[in-house]
Amino acid sequence: MAKAGAGNSGRGPARPRLTRTIGAVNVGSFRISAMIMGEADNGDLVLLGSGHRASKGVRRGYVTDMDAASFAIRDAVERAEKNAGASVGGVWIACAGAGLKSDVKSVETEIGGRRIEEEDVEHLLYLARGAIQPDGRTVLHAQPAHYTLDGAHGVANPRGLHAERLGVDIHVMLADGAPVKNLMEAVQNAHLDVEGVVAAPLASGYACLSEEERELGVALVEIGADVTNVSVFAGGMLLGLTALPMGSADITDAIARAFGIRQSQAERLKCVSGSAIASPSDHREMISLTGPDDDWEEAGAATVARGADDRGRIARAELVSVITQHLARLTTEIGKVLKAMGFSGMRSGQVVLTGGGAELAGLAEFAQGALGMPVRIGRPPAFEGLPEAHATPGFATLAGLCLYAADDPVDIRALGDRFARTRVAGAAGGPFAVGRLMRALREYF
Repeated sequence: MAKAGAGNSGRGPARPRLTRTIGAVNVGSFRISAMIMGEADNGDLVLLGSGHRASKGVRRGYVTDMDAASFAIRDAVERAEKNAGASVGGVWIACAGAGLKSDVKSVETEIGGRRIEEEDVEHLLYLARGAIQPDGRTVLHAQPAHYTLDGAHGVANPRGLHAERLGVDIHVMLADGAPVKNLMEAVQNAHLDVEGVVAAPLASGYACLSEEERELGVALVEIGADVTNVSVFAGGMLLGLTALPMGSADITDAIARAFGIRQSQAERLKCVSGSAIASPSDHREMISLTGPDDDWEEAGAATVARGADDRGRIARAELVSVITQHLARLTTEIGKVLKAMGFSGMRSGQVVLTGGGAELAGLAEFAQGALGMPVRIGRPPAFEGLPEAHATPGFATLAGLCLYAADDPVDIRALGDRFARTRVAGAAGGPFAVGRLMRALREYF
C-alpha cells in the first residue's frame, strides 16, 4: 500500500521525484471537496493541492440537480488545481449513497495436492467472477480478500504451497445503477474522466483503519451531512454495510427550529459552541445565537421569542440539550444496526467515527457511553503537505480515495477477461501463448 509521506516543516531534503498524479473528488451533501496527490518514486504520497466549496445539487448522497452538481464539482477541482499548480484530466470519486451493499462470495477449485502455480490462482479468480450475482445492480468492486487452503482461512499468498483445494473469498460491493450513473455523469459534465467509483466506506477505511483493525474486527461509522454509513470490517474485508438516512445536517436543522434562527447561523452555532458532552458551567455560560456579521435587529425578533435574552444570547446548556437529544436518536439507530450485523456483546470491538459529523466536540465520549464500546475518532493520515484544516474526519474519505487509487487493488473482473482471452490464444498459439500468459500474470501479480 502506498504510504503517506511524513510531514516536512521548514527546509529539508528535496522532495522525491513524482511518478504519478492522482485526482480525487468527494461529492457530499454539505461539501464537495477535491484533492490532487502525487505519488513519489519511493512510494510516499505528497499532497499537491486541495479545494472545497459548498455542495449544490446533491441530497442524501444522490445527485438531484445535474447542472448545479457539475458546476460545484468543476469549481472544487479548479480550486485544487490552482493550489497544486497542476491540472488533472481524470478523478476517482466516492459513492456514499446509491443503496450500497456489501457481500462476500466464496469459491473453491480442486488442486489435487500439487504445488499451486500462478495459473491456478488466475483460474480461481476467473471462476470467482462467475459467482457474482449483481441482480440488476452495478458492481463497484469485486476484490479477492484472502485465500483458503483445504478450508483453512487467512492465507495471503497461496503460490508455491500444496493443497487439495484452493479457495478464495471475494468482497463484492454493489450499488443501484441509476444513482451511480448520475454521479459519474455529473463528474463527466465537469470535463473530467472518471478513473473509478469507490464506495465511501472502503475509502474511509483506507484512511482511518489499520490493517490490524480490519483483520481483528472494527466498526466504521461515517457521519455525513445527510447519510450515516455504518460498516463492519473483519478478516481484512468489509463484511456488512448499512446506510442510515440521517446525519449531522439533522442536528443543524434541529438547532435552527429550536431557536428560530437560519440554518447558516445554526451550523455556526453547532461548530463553534456545540458539544456532545454537558459540563457544570453550561448553565452559566451565555452564547450568542448569531454570528459577528449578523444584524441582530433584522434576525433577532423571532429568536427573542425562543428564550434568548435582550442581547440575543442563550445558556450553552440549551444548545447542548438540543444536540444530545438528536445524538441519542442517532446512536440508538447505530446500535441497532451494529447488533443486526453481529457486532455486539463479546463479538464487538472498537468503533471508529469519521466524516464531517465526527468533528463535533465530545462526540467520541458520548458515543462510547451510548454504545457501550470503545470509540475513537478517525482522521486521515499525515500526508506531506496536508493543511491542518484538512487533517480532520471530514476529509478522511477524500484522503482515502487517494490511498485506494495509489494501492490500485486487484479487481477480478478485469483479471477474468485477461484470463479468458489468454486461454483462447493458448489453444491456438501453442507454447508461445504460455509465455504471453505468464507475462500477463506478472502484470497483475
